[in-house]
Amino acid sequence: MSALERGIRLAAAPILVSVGLLASGAIPGWAQTTPSEPSSLTLEQAVARTLEGSREVRDARLAVDGARQGEMEARGRLLPRVDLSVRYARNLTPPATFLPTILFDPSASPDDVTRVQFGLDNVWTGALTLEQPLWEGRAVAGVRAASRITELREEELRAQEQEAVTRTRLRYYDLLLARDRERLLDESVARVETSLRQTRALEAQGLASEYQVLRLEVELANLEPLLDATRTEKRAAVRALRVAMGQDLEDGDIVPTGSLSELVLDDPEANTPENQAILAFVGTDPTARMDDLVEAARTDQSTLRQLRLEEGLRRTELRAERSDLLPRISLFGSYDVQAQQDGSPAFFGTSGERGYGRIVGIQASVPLFTGFQRRARAQQARTELRRTQVRMELAADDTEAQLHSLAEGVADARSRAEAQRRAVELAERGFRIISGQFAEGLASRLEVTDAEVALRQSATNYAEAAHAYLTARAQLDALVGRVPGVEGSR
Repeated sequence: MSALERGIRLAAAPILVSVGLLASGAIPGWAQTTPSEPSSLTLEQAVARTLEGSREVRDARLAVDGARQGEMEARGRLLPRVDLSVRYARNLTPPATFLPTILFDPSASPDDVTRVQFGLDNVWTGALTLEQPLWEGRAVAGVRAASRITELREEELRAQEQEAVTRTRLRYYDLLLARDRERLLDESVARVETSLRQTRALEAQGLASEYQVLRLEVELANLEPLLDATRTEKRAAVRALRVAMGQDLEDGDIVPTGSLSELVLDDPEANTPENQAILAFVGTDPTARMDDLVEAARTDQSTLRQLRLEEGLRRTELRAERSDLLPRISLFGSYDVQAQQDGSPAFFGTSGERGYGRIVGIQASVPLFTGFQRRARAQQARTELRRTQVRMELAADDTEAQLHSLAEGVADARSRAEAQRRAVELAERGFRIISGQFAEGLASRLEVTDAEVALRQSATNYAEAAHAYLTARAQLDALVGRVPGVEGSR
């Protein structure tokens, strides 16, 4: 080996070592940076992220916190109130008045007056006061009203959580459907491309016609834009799911677990673990008797529960207005210190310059006439109570009507899915038969193409039917008020 060759190898050795380290990942930095892999996401994980990240849920939680603070404020009206006040004033011109001089000098004329100064240069005033309500009907009713408002806000939080979870479930099912459509079209494109290559080879040998090749080319040209549109639909479904979960739109792709086209509704145990988890994430049995569903909705549906809480709140407000007719009784007391001095100010002067006052007592007041205001407010409270009762009756009837429609929708979606499942099985069987006949020269390539189209369409129809079934189940859960993943839902 020449000296030149040895020099080249020595110079190249560090470069080769660096390239090897970069390839093996031993050197950190930009060389190791790879695109982030799509994150796999189960339905249960999506729901958990929704409850944590949903902005609507966070807003409802803040409303609950505010209601609890309002309840604490209302309770404070029943506790004693203690005030301390300290005041200092400097008399630039001490106050004075004029009194008859005869008060000081009996020999003075009755018409003579004498100027008398009543204040000194520095005036100090301090007071410690206490007031303890013994009975105040409006304050007691205010505590009850604040407690009911807290319960109402907590129920509104539960409703918001149910709404957010239901929205996430629907977006998750949408993403599953878009992903299945993309996969089925990918498989269809692959089969058509394989058939096109084979047919072109047969045409070159004179065993296939130009029309057969053109037919496959047309089929492939029709599939490619459909595949692009499906991929666009999937990206939109990913964004919609991220919005439902309260996450940033640019966090990357999401891969949902499970497959609608492979879902087996009539035999849950025959499903993959991922599909079993999807089927298990439900809250209401759609096969239950309608009377049981109606009773469950009357008990658990958030809208009806909110209206019941609002009815209780209106009754409390009506009692508060009536309580204004009762006397308000309170205990009070005060401790006063006053001091005055001349010259430079000294804090409350000396003991000889101070005066003290101590008072305790009980006070009762009864409103006798307020210009018919109490009567008008009580009538308004009765009207609001009646309005709430009317809305509750309407909501109950509307819920029952929707339950009938949704229960029928779930049953129809399941029947449609079962029929589409049989269609898929028949299409798969037909595709296998025609493919075997084509291999033996007993069927044309066009028949194989038609069988492939029927298989793809059947699989897509089944995925859409399964999507409709799961969507109807989610809507039924939301209507009954038993949404899985939400605390307080049965």
